[in-house]
Amino acid sequence: MTDACLSRRAVIGFALLLASCGRRAPPHFEPLRYDYLTKLKLNVARIDTDDSWTPGGIDRHVEFLAPTPPLDALRHMGEDRLVPAGTSGRALYTIVDASIIRQGDNYRAILAVRLDILNNDGDRLRGIEAHATSTHAATDDDPDAVRSDLHQLTRKAMEDMNVDFEFRIRRDLRSDLEITTPTAPVPVPVDTQDLDAPGTTAP
Repeated sequence: MTDACLSRRAVIGFALLLASCGRRAPPHFEPLRYDYLTKLKLNVARIDTDDSWTPGGIDRHVEFLAPTPPLDALRHMGEDRLVPAGTSGRALYTIVDASIIRQGDNYRAILAVRLDILNNDGDRLRGIEAHATSTHAATDDDPDAVRSDLHQLTRKAMEDMNVDFEFRIRRDLRSDLEITTPTAPVPVPVDTQDLDAPGTTAP
């Protein structure tokens, strides 16, 4: 191999090295989960989820660009926090809205869920609806910046949603919550002895 070939290969290798050094690693975003929060145990035999929500209207929807789209985050909230603890009836957890809208230089999250308590025939007995909205400035149109902005926005909106969701359940569905308390210890047996009736004397 000639010195010219060696020199050419060295130049190419150096250029590739510079290119790899200048390439940024893509940012990593932790999935949004809520299993560390208080479990909400409902007095129902099962909990169904309706996550069929889809974007609508003429707004500029961008929720699909988020590392954890709000629809997934709301689904995780239901999976991680709601627990069936009864023997009859069922609950229906419905995702009503999971939007992130681009409005000028801002992103706006609009979240809503509903939780209905149903009897064995599927008739609605009572329920609650929880909401959360939040905004975040669009810092840049670079794809990584967009994902970072939407991740921060989704995380903040979901923090507010978890608070409102639990508050409304504890306030309006109190009778449907299973309250677990430590089991009381079994009393120690007490020896008993028959007593003579008043006014009698022992032989």
